[in-house]
Amino acid sequence: MARPLLLLELLCFSMALAGGAALRLELAHVDANEHCTMAERVRRATERTHHRRLQASSTAAGGGVAAPLRWSGKTQYIANYSIGDPPQPAEAIVDTGSDLIWTQCSTCVLPAASGCFPQNLPYYNSSLSRTVRVVPCNGAPCDVAPETGCVRGGDACVVAASYGAGVALGVLGTEAFTFPSSSGTTGTTVTLAFGCVSQTRISPGALNGASGIIGLGRGALSLVNQLNDTKFSYCLTPYFRDTISPSHLFVGEQAGPSAAGGAPVTSVPFAKNPKDNPFSTFYYLPLVGLAVGNATVALPAGTFDLREAAPKVWAGGALIDSGSPFMRLVDPAHRALTKELARQLGDSLVPPPAKLSGALELCVTGGHSLGAAVPPLVLRFDGGGGGSRDLVIPPENFWARVDASTWCMVVVSSARGNATLPTNETTIIGNFMQQDMHVLYDLANGVLSFQPANCSAV
Repeated sequence: MARPLLLLELLCFSMALAGGAALRLELAHVDANEHCTMAERVRRATERTHHRRLQASSTAAGGGVAAPLRWSGKTQYIANYSIGDPPQPAEAIVDTGSDLIWTQCSTCVLPAASGCFPQNLPYYNSSLSRTVRVVPCNGAPCDVAPETGCVRGGDACVVAASYGAGVALGVLGTEAFTFPSSSGTTGTTVTLAFGCVSQTRISPGALNGASGIIGLGRGALSLVNQLNDTKFSYCLTPYFRDTISPSHLFVGEQAGPSAAGGAPVTSVPFAKNPKDNPFSTFYYLPLVGLAVGNATVALPAGTFDLREAAPKVWAGGALIDSGSPFMRLVDPAHRALTKELARQLGDSLVPPPAKLSGALELCVTGGHSLGAAVPPLVLRFDGGGGGSRDLVIPPENFWARVDASTWCMVVVSSARGNATLPTNETTIIGNFMQQDMHVLYDLANGVLSFQPANCSAV
């Protein structure tokens, strides 16, 4: 691997992890500014669901925070924050399916550093910051993650993060990150290890103009682990509305569903994640079955099992992912679900609009009362001890209105992915299905909790 072209002065390494400060990030949508039709929004999100690939990390040779998020318009929720001292504005996709925190840097504009993608904000310029530090090869963060390492003859630790949409290459550093406060105060500043990226090979539009990614996965360099916290949560507002309120991400002591006067909470244990699974950053869930209303969907045995297809090659399983839009369902389950819904809906089914023909299968007509026409989807999880736990998904979380009178199911088949990838057999619960739910990741107790909520009011 060629050494990334990042021109930073090698400085004395120091790293201070945050402790005791609660982080609350606002996640805002941007699609309202793109003037897309409903059908176009659904089509782009469907395509992005098929293009979404799980990340296999590449080797390069108790406090908390809260942050606002916005929806990127195509499939993602984005956090606004600043980097450095004096602060420079940045935006990042919030992704539970990866670990590394990274942003594109000003060295991207050098002719030799080809491939960096356009972004909404100026590139971060490390030479303007008083707080940036480069992590040397013998620095502590350099040997804790598969995305980091050293090239032969190099002094600085480099990063190489691999995604379904491409790769990002750069140098590992530490820097002051400031997350804004919803109350208008200064906000929370923490020191984090991050990738200062100078070369990318990312599919056009994959990050929707954001500067980089904030990883929330299980790895050592994810935001939650760098903050020494064991829980985080988010509440995502629906993104097919004309007027969209901010969503929120909470890390640390503020994370968690409402204990007073809230809706019932469904808690599910995380599934065991094999240590030699290259996708071990993900949050696997013990999905064992589906139901449509009161009718159980007939599925082959082991439909959602995670298995070792070859030595250290894992396939299947079911996981939750904030960086994927619609639910991607393993093909046998998708066919069975489609069949059962078609049986129940009968003559109320209509063809999809021409722009979505071939992308979506099941559609109905109706105004705003989708619940009167479509039954809920039930995700059935192994609750441990021989019992099961059911998560009821309302129709609005797996059907989307594609025009003024038509709703279509937006659960897609994994068979439309790359058949050569083991992850083609993986079921992914995307962010559309998580809308208007307060979702808590309790890593200390190994539990994921869902609570229906009005996320616009959180």
